[in-house]
Amino acid sequence: MPEIHIRIGEVKILLETLPTVTAEAVIQALPFSSSANTWGDEVYFTAPISVPREAGARAVVEAGEIAFWVEGRCIAIGFGPTPVSIGNEIRLAAATNIWGKAKSDISCLGRVRDGDPVLVEAAG
Repeated sequence: MPEIHIRIGEVKILLETLPTVTAEAVIQALPFSSSANTWGDEVYFTAPISVPREAGARAVVEAGEIAFWVEGRCIAIGFGPTPVSIGNEIRLAAATNIWGKAKSDISCLGRVRDGDPVLVEAAG
């Protein structure tokens, strides 16, 4: 599957896509821009796609998994606890489609601020 760069302010993440309907929709929409939002240790931003919730959608994710929140039409990247986490888990606001996996260290997402510009584009 293709690789994608997500640039958020000064932060750049390389990710590999998974073979999902959501990943295919994201790839078809490239390139696109947005504006970052933060919620605890989660960064999310709107994306110009609309897909149904996929089988296996979940709210608790692993660091580095790239998710899509169907109801909010947002890409979400959790890198630590959020306001609804129990303990140290990474719990997003709702069940999300997992469509990618970061190949870069995502701890740098702690530097992202609300309103930072976002650019999502094909790698290479």
